[in-house]
Amino acid sequence: MAFENKFIQQRIEKVELLRSIGVNPYSNDSKRNTTIAKYLNVNSDVASKENQRDEKRHYIVSGRIKLFRIMGKASFIAIEDESGTLQVYIARDNFVEGFYNDIFKKNIEAGDIVEVGGYPFVTGMGELSLHADSFKLLTKAIAPLPEKFHGITDKETRYRKRYLDLIMNAEVRKTFRTRSKVISLTRRFFEDKGFLEVETPMMHPIAGGANAKPFVTHHNALGIDRYLRIAPELYLKRLIVGGFEAVFEINRNFRNEGMDATHNPEFTSIEFYWAYKTYKDLIEITKEYFRYLFNHLDLPTMLPYGDLEVDFSDFSEIPLVESLYTIGGVPQEVVNDKNKILEFLKSKNITVKPNLSLGQLQGELFDEFVEEKLINPTFITEYPVEISPLARRSDIDSNVTERFELFIAGREIANAFSELNDPVDQYERFRTQVESKDCGDDEAHEMDEDFVEALSYGMAPTAGQGIGIDRLVMLLTNEHSIRDVLLFPAMKPLHSDEQCEEEN
Repeated sequence: MAFENKFIQQRIEKVELLRSIGVNPYSNDSKRNTTIAKYLNVNSDVASKENQRDEKRHYIVSGRIKLFRIMGKASFIAIEDESGTLQVYIARDNFVEGFYNDIFKKNIEAGDIVEVGGYPFVTGMGELSLHADSFKLLTKAIAPLPEKFHGITDKETRYRKRYLDLIMNAEVRKTFRTRSKVISLTRRFFEDKGFLEVETPMMHPIAGGANAKPFVTHHNALGIDRYLRIAPELYLKRLIVGGFEAVFEINRNFRNEGMDATHNPEFTSIEFYWAYKTYKDLIEITKEYFRYLFNHLDLPTMLPYGDLEVDFSDFSEIPLVESLYTIGGVPQEVVNDKNKILEFLKSKNITVKPNLSLGQLQGELFDEFVEEKLINPTFITEYPVEISPLARRSDIDSNVTERFELFIAGREIANAFSELNDPVDQYERFRTQVESKDCGDDEAHEMDEDFVEALSYGMAPTAGQGIGIDRLVMLLTNEHSIRDVLLFPAMKPLHSDEQCEEEN
């Protein structure tokens, strides 16, 4: 904290001055009896009164001073609490002698948190305000707020100093209230459906449940390394083996990978597993879940997302291979031939490893030519086995799995499948993944023999799904960086660039 800053020093001096005259700059006995939103609501009738005031009503509100308009014998301040902003009229003659000139005008500033009491009235400009007859400093802010009242525009500052971002930008607070509601509604939706909320470990002996590079930590008591959870999937399915038939977890996951507009090293998702159901059932419950969110958030089904308009009443479904030529424009004769895919990618100046399997190459085609074109909610189904190590094979075509991913506005929002419950098949797929890891694939799945053993006791036919909460909130709030929906996103240290230059 740079207390040597001259503006901060000036405010610290005011703190000491206030203390010297008996004013506590950090009081802890607020008498607030209403919020600003409630005050504005309950007094909305004052404008219709003859004198446009009601001195018989008395309220005490508290909040941060956001705006100061100092005049001669009176001033207006705007104070803000979590619920809203209120204009307050401070007149010299309503307070004890010396307060207005010696304390209020000289030592109270924007950023301070105060408590004011008074009655409602409407100004000549028609704004419902509070005519103050009492004033108390609750917290003296020694760091001045940014000059621009409308907020902070520098993205780096907003992310690094989220507290300041929240102080200055009401829309940011709105975004995070929406995020909180989404999580609360998600929990309620699945509980109402009979799902049991559970908690699984965040430190795993094996990095399992997804293809991702993990963070590694060390467990001192056990003397062994542990991996921060990349997904809770294998633990949740162990619970299905144990006899629970519908479980969910709203979880934090950690993946030691790149950072961009849709990826943060730690993120939130919900995963749920449902015995005696298939991925087709999950398609239906996902549609119902979105209807539930939109109804309870009071959102229109047609939502803007940047330059796009997303119709959330229009959910479609298409197999992955079919999407390559009907949506992606890849020639149909190419999509099922490994050599032709390699030639096609080369013609488009796209480089891939030549040892990729057909299914993996189809996945590459999808990523390059289809994904960003999926604007309205689209369930892409029937993923190749090679890129779905935990999904059940289709009974109709053993080369594909009973899996879908949901894409909206060109981004993956959910991943789901009928779960693989054949322990032998699961073991062989783990072995294939281990071979890929040995060949340099850092994200390949490791062998999890304990999970295979769990399956050997029998897991009921089950369907499971994960939904990315962060990306979902991005869609619902029209935000285009995951950092805008995370209160404290991962950030590169400010001094790292300077250190690197010195070391070089």
